[in-house]
Amino acid sequence: MQPLTLRMDERDNVAIVANDGGLPAGTALPGGPVLLDKVPQGHKVALQAIPAGAPVLRYGVAIGFAKQAIEAGRWVHEKLLEMPAARALEGLPMATVTPAPQPPLEGFTFEGYRNPDGSVGTRNLLAITTTVQCVAGVVAHALQRIRDELLPQYPNVDGVVALDHAYGCGVAIDAPDAAIPIRTLRHISLNPNFGGEVMVVSLGCEKLQPERMLPPGTIAIAEAGEDAGLDVVRLQDEAHVGFGSMIDSILRQARVHLERLNRRRRETVPASELVVGVQCGGSDAFSGVTANPAVGFAADLLVRAGATIMFSENTEVRDAVEQLTSRAATPEVAEAIVRELGWYDRYLERGRVDRSANTTPGNKAGGLSNIVEKAMGSIVKSGRMPIAHVLPPGEKLRRDQRGLVFAATPASDFICGTLQLAAGMNLHVFTTGRGTPYGLAACPVVKVATRSDLARRWHDLMDLNAGQVADGAKSIEEMGWALFRLLLDVASGRRTWAEQHRLHNALVLFNPAPVT
Repeated sequence: MQPLTLRMDERDNVAIVANDGGLPAGTALPGGPVLLDKVPQGHKVALQAIPAGAPVLRYGVAIGFAKQAIEAGRWVHEKLLEMPAARALEGLPMATVTPAPQPPLEGFTFEGYRNPDGSVGTRNLLAITTTVQCVAGVVAHALQRIRDELLPQYPNVDGVVALDHAYGCGVAIDAPDAAIPIRTLRHISLNPNFGGEVMVVSLGCEKLQPERMLPPGTIAIAEAGEDAGLDVVRLQDEAHVGFGSMIDSILRQARVHLERLNRRRRETVPASELVVGVQCGGSDAFSGVTANPAVGFAADLLVRAGATIMFSENTEVRDAVEQLTSRAATPEVAEAIVRELGWYDRYLERGRVDRSANTTPGNKAGGLSNIVEKAMGSIVKSGRMPIAHVLPPGEKLRRDQRGLVFAATPASDFICGTLQLAAGMNLHVFTTGRGTPYGLAACPVVKVATRSDLARRWHDLMDLNAGQVADGAKSIEEMGWALFRLLLDVASGRRTWAEQHRLHNALVLFNPAPVT
């Protein structure tokens, strides 16, 4: 077996093993040491002797300090490293880096659905918003009836989605932090993939009343040119005599919205109408070598085409905060980054944990020793363009907020995806090394494998194999262009594997407020 190792920076004193199955002890690395241990795939090997207390460098950054002397050729894993302290949020470089200007990319388009507010959807879906978990069972029953009985009559509608959740009652609805889940639900209801059609199912007695979630003026103007008002089915209304009456009401109102959605057609729109959320989950040491750099390259292409890219995951960028604040387009943007990450630091402190709680057993099994190493591989999804805007959790992007956006969210796959939907995402990119069947019902998810082994085994779950970069078959640039073109195809209607299998995760709200 020809040994294959990957080194990210010429200053690195470790490299990761790329061979399937890893490498056995006694393997001589080309131009390097002989392995003293068996090193699993994705894990680090010391390229030189590292004294006790010395930094272990990957990406040219100290991802830890050696707890003991480490011989050249040793397997470098979590137990040998002392994690660095988090960088203070004071004295940071603020808007000090101006990337070289790149020429705009012109002429790239996709086939999308133009909405009354000017936004564009990549799918044409009926969404049913719920105000409280109590109605979830009734809505699930109604959804099945809509799929079976109504959707066949409306062939231009891609599907029906229930926006259900575990919020709405039994919560401190007036607590300051309750603004986050409330505005999240409001803004998800207005996602571009729902065509401006808002339909609500309420119980009636819940704390989160429909008018509080969607106040007057928040719904797009209907095609008739007048305010459409709030369409609510309240299950506790006296008009509902029995379960069947509730279902009939939901189906009757669904038909009204389906009629309008069915009249919509795809039209050619510029690539600038894409709002792409990027995220990683089930990450491994290859994430920062193959898939995430390819996503970063594609992100730069999209920004050059006028599109909007959102990267998120507070704890997975926290250790790269200097990179973020220095790349901010203005000092005000840099200050907003510090504000959001500072708030999240305090949120974690209230729970008596820190950023190190992020790293999972699967991350570590995949070669990521700690959150510092994970963060350095995660941040590259954002590419190299200036950070133009910062979005607090649950907020919605305005039409004039384009370019590269830091949407401050927790790193949890499900919560991050939920908040990116609220921000206005109409297309999602998700990289994974360990593998996950993650999907979203409200938005197509393009899944990118970091390793060829995963892409082969999960051949009908992964949409793109970035492992070809580690194999030497593709460059980062080639893979980035392949992803860019795939995104335009998916935005135009090509179904992802998750869509074909109807795989989707539940919406999970970020609720830092108390539960009563």
